[in-house]
Amino acid sequence: MNKCNTVIFDLDGTLMNTLPDIAASVNHALSTLNLPPRSMDEINDFVGNGIRVLLVLSLKAALHEINHSELFDDELLAKTLSAFRSHYCVHCKDKSKPYDGILNLLKDLKQAGFKTAIVSNKPHREVLILHKEFFSDCIDIALGENELAGIRRKPAPDMVLKALEHLGVEKNECVYVGDSDVDIATAQNAGVECISVLWGFRKREFLQAKGATRFAQSPSEVFSIVSSL
Repeated sequence: MNKCNTVIFDLDGTLMNTLPDIAASVNHALSTLNLPPRSMDEINDFVGNGIRVLLVLSLKAALHEINHSELFDDELLAKTLSAFRSHYCVHCKDKSKPYDGILNLLKDLKQAGFKTAIVSNKPHREVLILHKEFFSDCIDIALGENELAGIRRKPAPDMVLKALEHLGVEKNECVYVGDSDVDIATAQNAGVECISVLWGFRKREFLQAKGATRFAQSPSEVFSIVSSL
């Protein structure tokens, strides 16, 4: 019997391309403050560490563009966060969709008896919306950012450990699958194996520089790797 019986997935850039909806909500929030929009490439670089970090970076970039960096403060950030959240909770699935091959991977994992989970720095409410819409029949549980409950966001190990607790498995039975440096650090901090996917928001060279050692070019390759662990 294989040692690995559980696969924990990151969401954005791993299971789904969510960037178009994230970008739309970022730019909606900026527009409410009469600030210039950010490009898709910028927002791609800003994602991974949760909504607050995303909005801090986006807001600072917009203020820098109009030569008013000194206007950044907690009140302006709070307004931006509020505008983003109110928009994103309605529009988080407008254009977001699973990457090609993901649903087949999840079906294969389920048929092979693997337990599965999502852990994401995306707000918990939106994670549940996307889980229900796309993955409720093939991923066992989904956890989003919930620091108010004392569960630190990634790269702290808390979310992975909470998922393992829910699933009733040990660290050595689990592999973590993600697309970013945050995911690599999360797996290291949690003490679990990591697979870095190459179809997401970060390039192979960047991931290697951040310590990635195991890569998957396609969802089917993820299945091959976890089946061999």
